Amino acid sequence: MEERTRYNDFAKFLALHFPFKVQKISLNVGFTCPNRDGVKGYGGCTYCNNQTFNPAYCRTDKSVTEQLEEGKAFFARKYPEMRYLAYFQAYTNTYAELEKLRQMYEDALRVEGVVGLVIGTRPDCMPEELLDYLEELNRRTFLLVEYGIESTDNHTLQRINRGHTFECTADAVKRTAERGIRVGGHVILGLPGEDHEAIIRQAAQVSDLPLTTLKMHQLQLVRGTRMAREYEQHPEDFHLYEVDEYIDLVIDYLERVRPDLVLERFVSQSPKELLIAPDWGIKNYEFAVRMKRRLQERDTWQGKFYNKEKE
Repeated sequence: MEERTRYNDFAKFLALHFPFKVQKISLNVGFTCPNRDGVKGYGGCTYCNNQTFNPAYCRTDKSVTEQLEEGKAFFARKYPEMRYLAYFQAYTNTYAELEKLRQMYEDALRVEGVVGLVIGTRPDCMPEELLDYLEELNRRTFLLVEYGIESTDNHTLQRINRGHTFECTADAVKRTAERGIRVGGHVILGLPGEDHEAIIRQAAQVSDLPLTTLKMHQLQLVRGTRMAREYEQHPEDFHLYEVDEYIDLVIDYLERVRPDLVLERFVSQSPKELLIAPDWGIKNYEFAVRMKRRLQERDTWQGKFYNKEKE
């Protein structure tokens, strides 16, 4: 089997939808989360520090339009023909009144060169009236709604202060997909209390959901988070993967996911000044090269064991 067919990557997925190169531009519109503001809890997810994925232009004192224009300027110097997806990324981007959400999404789509939206949110923040609007929006532009799944284990979800269950996740994903909307999922591999067997079991559970895309990344301990303090007090509760060990874990997972699932990401890289561990000292593209080489060495591919484990 040739390397290019070993898994479904996001770039090929985008190429099926657009005849030009597309880049996501991250946005921070100043939302919070129900497990931060007291509705379901305080402190947010124990692993979360949103500074880890907000670029410099992504600041709440700037409008959606300003953030997109600055993001475009950043990329256009190198790729003048690039088009863009407005990525509502930080915190919970459906956690507001419908009219406010509608205005922000429409403002983003009015920016020249923006050809669609990616909306990151939580499964417990998707009311039916918002789905009604998103269903209509999906008919006139590219739309991907990305849910933070993080884990399929309710004990883990409670431990990391998510404030919802996996049953809630499954319900939100199904309700969204039933509207004809593309649905993405995000999981973290290596959360405390989840061993190799539990993580591999998760692959089948995620595959049973009507997801279009899936992101995964390694657990990272980040300064300023509750989980970082937990690690200081009880390091024995954590298994932090070395890079080659994590590559094999990802491949074990990949072998058991649905063959048509689009795999957007396998690894993440927090800013050096915020990252406590694991610090692998390699770039994301270097990780991808090593993973592809390991796939060849193991002569394996996405979904290799998917049907066998369904039987």
